[in-house]
Amino acid sequence: MLKEELTDLSKARITHAEDCLREAKLLLDAEEYKGAANRAYYAAFHSLRAVLILDEFDSKKHSGIIAKFRENYLKTELFSKEISDYISSLFRVRSASDYDDFYIISKDEAKSQVEKAEVILEKVKLFLSKQ
Repeated sequence: MLKEELTDLSKARITHAEDCLREAKLLLDAEEYKGAANRAYYAAFHSLRAVLILDEFDSKKHSGIIAKFRENYLKTELFSKEISDYISSLFRVRSASDYDDFYIISKDEAKSQVEKAEVILEKVKLFLSKQ
């Protein structure tokens, strides 16, 4: 792919991440906490994909995206360890709320997930603006 095409794809993924974050906030306000956690996770996930596409990397597996981001951007300290912790939390809570029939997410936990996704998205946007 040409650099311009990769940049356009990265921008499209940021837009998708922004949409997911907006949806997460709407769901949080509507007291739909499982849905808010789900959309918060996807806001972060698409943010990571926006960075990785510039390395011409993509994966259908969430674990592949997370592992490659950690390898390329967290181990190299281009992003802080805090981001790694946030990604872990977002993934864990989203998985539990989507697949564990008895998982109950509190308002505070859902709010925290949305805030973590927002931090990731903002840090990714700042990083991309410098590229």
